[in-house]
Amino acid sequence: MTKIKDKKVLVTGGANGIGKLLGEKCLREGASELVIWDINEKNLQATTQELRQKGYTVHDYLVDVSDLEDVTKAATLTLSEVGPIDILFNNAGIVVGKNFHEHSHTEIEKTIRINVLGVMHVARCFVGEMIKQKSGHIVNIASAVSLLANPKMSVYAGSKWAVLGWSESLRLELEDMPGDLHVTTVCPSYIKTGMFEGVEAPILAPLLEPEDITDQIIRAVKTNEIEVKAPWSVHLIPILRGIMPTRLFDLVIGKGLNIYSSMASFVGRPPREAIPEKEKTKQN
Repeated sequence: MTKIKDKKVLVTGGANGIGKLLGEKCLREGASELVIWDINEKNLQATTQELRQKGYTVHDYLVDVSDLEDVTKAATLTLSEVGPIDILFNNAGIVVGKNFHEHSHTEIEKTIRINVLGVMHVARCFVGEMIKQKSGHIVNIASAVSLLANPKMSVYAGSKWAVLGWSESLRLELEDMPGDLHVTTVCPSYIKTGMFEGVEAPILAPLLEPEDITDQIIRAVKTNEIEVKAPWSVHLIPILRGIMPTRLFDLVIGKGLNIYSSMASFVGRPPREAIPEKEKTKQN
C-alpha cells in the first residue's frame, strides 16, 4: 500500500483542473511537500499562494514539459531543493480536436512532445531516485481513447496509446526490481475541466466530475491499483474490441453509442480561458 502521508508529491500541469485537485488532495492526505510544475505562470502563482495560505508546503516551478532542456533543469532544481520525489503524477497534456489533415505540423509535433515525450522525460528524471530508495509511485494520466480510435482525435489518440503502452511496460520493469515500486495508469473518458469543452458525452459514458475522478485516482494510489478506468463502461472497450469484428464494433459501439461523433462540436477551452501559445500545457 502506498502511503501519501509524509511523502513528497510532484504534479505536472498541477496549477489547474484535475492536476490542482490531485495535489490538494495529497496534501489533505498528509503529504509533507507538494511540487507543482506548470507552464501557466498566472495559475501557478495563484494555486501556490492559495495552498500556502492553508499552511501547506508547496514548491512551484515554471516548466514547459515539451522542452527537454526545461524538464532536466527543473528536475535538477527540484531534486536539489526538495529531494527525491515519492509520488509523481504525470498529468500535463494537450488536445487538438481536428481531423488529421487539418492539423498543422506544429500541432502534431507539440502534442507528441507534451503528451508522450514530456511524460517519459519527466519520469526518467525521477525514477532513478525511486529505484535507489526502493520506493516510489508513478501515476500516468492516459485516456479512454488509449483503448479505441475516435474521429477528430487522431493525434491525441496516438499520443495516449503511446502513453498506455509505455506506462504498462514501465510497470512491469519496476515490479521486477527490489522494493516497493508502482505504476498506475489512468484511462478516463471526458472530464468536466474545460479542456474538452463542447464534446457530447457518449451514451453510457457521462462526463466525469473532476472531484470524482480525482478521488478514484487517490484511492488507486493508496491501494497500488494498476489501472483506473472511468466511467465503468470504459472497462468494456477492450473486451468488445476483442470479440467483435471491426466493422461491427464501428457500427454498434462507435456510432451506436455516439462515441465517434462525440468530438463533432468540440471547441476546447472558452476564449476567456485562452492563454498564450507558449502556455498551452494543460491537464487531461
